[in-house]
Amino acid sequence: MTALPISPPDIGLLHQVEDRVLWLSAAVVHHANTVRPSRSGVKVGGHQTSSASMTSIMTSLWFTHLSADDLVSVKPHAAPALHAINYLLGDLDPRYLTELRAYGGLQSYPSRRKDPDRVDFSTGSVGIGATAAVWSSLSNRYAADHLGVSADRRHISLLGDAELDEGACWEAVADPLVGSLGRVLWVVDLNRQSLDRVIPGIEADRRIRMFEGAGWHVQVLKYGTRLQEIFRLPGGQDLRRRLDAMTNEEYQRLLRLPTEQLRERLPGNGPGARAIAGLMSELDEETLYAGVRNLGGHDLQALTNAYRGADLVSDRPSVVFAYTVKGWRLPGQGHPRNHSALISAAQYEQLARDLGADPEDPWRRFPEDSPEAALCEATGRRLMRAQLPSSVPPTVPPEVSNGHRGRLTTQQSLGRVLLDLSRRAPDVARRVVTVSPDVASSTNLGGWINKVGVWSAGERANWFSDDPDSVLRWDETPSGQHIPLGIAEVNLVGLLGELGATWSRYGQPLLPIGTIYDPFVARALEPWSFAIYAGGQFILVGTPSGVTLAPEGGAHQSITTPSLGLEQPECVSWEPAFAMDLEWILMHALSRIGRRGGESAYLRLSTRPVDQSLALVPAISAAREARRRAVLSGGYLLQTLPGADGRAVTLVGVGAVLPEVIAAAESLNRRGVAVDLVCLTSPDLIYRAWRTSRGLSGDGDPRVLDELFPGDDVRPIVAVIDGHPHTIDWLGAIRGAPIATLGVDGFGQSGDVPDLYRHFGIDSESIVSRALSLISH
Repeated sequence: MTALPISPPDIGLLHQVEDRVLWLSAAVVHHANTVRPSRSGVKVGGHQTSSASMTSIMTSLWFTHLSADDLVSVKPHAAPALHAINYLLGDLDPRYLTELRAYGGLQSYPSRRKDPDRVDFSTGSVGIGATAAVWSSLSNRYAADHLGVSADRRHISLLGDAELDEGACWEAVADPLVGSLGRVLWVVDLNRQSLDRVIPGIEADRRIRMFEGAGWHVQVLKYGTRLQEIFRLPGGQDLRRRLDAMTNEEYQRLLRLPTEQLRERLPGNGPGARAIAGLMSELDEETLYAGVRNLGGHDLQALTNAYRGADLVSDRPSVVFAYTVKGWRLPGQGHPRNHSALISAAQYEQLARDLGADPEDPWRRFPEDSPEAALCEATGRRLMRAQLPSSVPPTVPPEVSNGHRGRLTTQQSLGRVLLDLSRRAPDVARRVVTVSPDVASSTNLGGWINKVGVWSAGERANWFSDDPDSVLRWDETPSGQHIPLGIAEVNLVGLLGELGATWSRYGQPLLPIGTIYDPFVARALEPWSFAIYAGGQFILVGTPSGVTLAPEGGAHQSITTPSLGLEQPECVSWEPAFAMDLEWILMHALSRIGRRGGESAYLRLSTRPVDQSLALVPAISAAREARRRAVLSGGYLLQTLPGADGRAVTLVGVGAVLPEVIAAAESLNRRGVAVDLVCLTSPDLIYRAWRTSRGLSGDGDPRVLDELFPGDDVRPIVAVIDGHPHTIDWLGAIRGAPIATLGVDGFGQSGDVPDLYRHFGIDSESIVSRALSLISH
């Protein structure tokens, strides 16, 4: 990091601003819970104590260190402190201070898209927001290498120490790519408490060693200036050793004691007890009371120095462990149950007196001619961002290949289409970046990687370049377009979210595509949702999928992912059966990301080879275009087979099971049954269309329903999917048709595809049997 030429304000002046941040963060929560009426009677909540422990960290960071381009992730429970600072800087209208957790007001946790003030990262999910700064740094560096955006910005996370319990943090810390990110800074609010309890033992020491073991630059701010002055007195080193060895629980209990009891219990009964007792007898009440609480995370000068120290480290990430008191200067400070505690009306008035605020005019700003107001104004000007340049991705062509012939898998076709894109639309392909958690070759990205290379912050030697058996060329340079991650699906979607936000962060869109084994989509589900909620636009490809991955057994056979995709907001779920369908879908999905009003996509693919002639892709251009539009609307009528005896049925297939559905249609037709054969490419879009047709939502197009399930010809339906059947169980409700839905609702096992299909009843014979049963009633 590069140090910024910011003249540090007077520490006394900073303390005045710090007091106002503490007051405002407490007041907005107090107003939301005590002053504003609650029509439902549901507790509004908020986090006064979690904000209080962060006020020193945030005051020193914002008012002495940040530049306009820096990006800061603020821990979820410190949202009131963030809004308090933004208000002081002139970035938040005062009317919002009364609207914490109200409809249309300030969100409960920092939200980049829903809050009215500047919020760099959405952090409502602990652990995910903390790691977002890591992935934003990596995406910033990639965008600098490929799009020329500035890389002269810092990526900072402010997180609680209990947040480090989240595995997402350690998966990010451990990834090999992260170790070279020199513009990353984490500041840990080490208040020794989680939601329910004081964190047992002395956990911080172990966590510090873990960061050091991962190669991070570590700074520890344990004691403040005032307490360090006490350590220099006779008996002071004994006191320091006593505090260093003290468990979190004992220290937190000392914070709750009156001064008389503190003098009795602080010395303990160890070797230095007598010297500590002697020291205690020399300290007046105020010095003793304040000294015990004088931790490094509340020392503004120490914090400022630590931030500058991190700036001097350019080759690796930095972390500052800043010891704090949860609920600092509030009545409930240090109590193990203070996480959701609210101050009373009397305590609110006392806090106002302590901090020089007016409880009758809680939002009063500093006087215009005061040094505090001048500092806030100067900081606001310094942090004002320039307007982003307007940029949209190049136009994505509707198709890029010369068609698809023979027996192909949709997974295999993904790699081929990307190569075709690089040849037919190089301007588009240059913005494509692929990411995978150590599954690039096994998800058929090998050809693409050979074409575009692997991205690395610096060139790395490829020691296998002259090995004749090396089919995959793993050339790592800053110009590569594939980013390899370790086996951590949470990291994958975290990085995809930030790569998919460059259009709104830097005014330069990327087109990110991530591949993941479909069974492990569930492992990435919550951060995947959160990445989209936070504004990321990207394509997630789950492949291979279903029990169609027969030999791999139940551990690798996904069941619930079709439903998960359908339920994901701001994301269209697709499951193509044929390569041409995949190509049209991928081109369309690329055209919908990296722009205002865009949306993400989830593609569920398969390793099952399918005869592409079954797709019956029209050769005439007008009919071909009609098929493409139908594919992108969610489905199309693949075949209409007239019957001989008046019986009729609609067969619906999704994805890899289409060969079985086609075989069943032909079998039924030989028996005289009329068959409409529908290929669904997106149950998601059909569901939206159905909801819109009933007046329940407005983002679907009901016209597709008339094409697939005409209201004047209502037939029984047999619908088939290699996934949980409830994903398409509602299709019968579109027209009130009888329906039998076939799918997978149990764990699989190893075998061949026919074995597994027969076991779960999604083979052609089972389809025929269900159809005959339906039409016989």
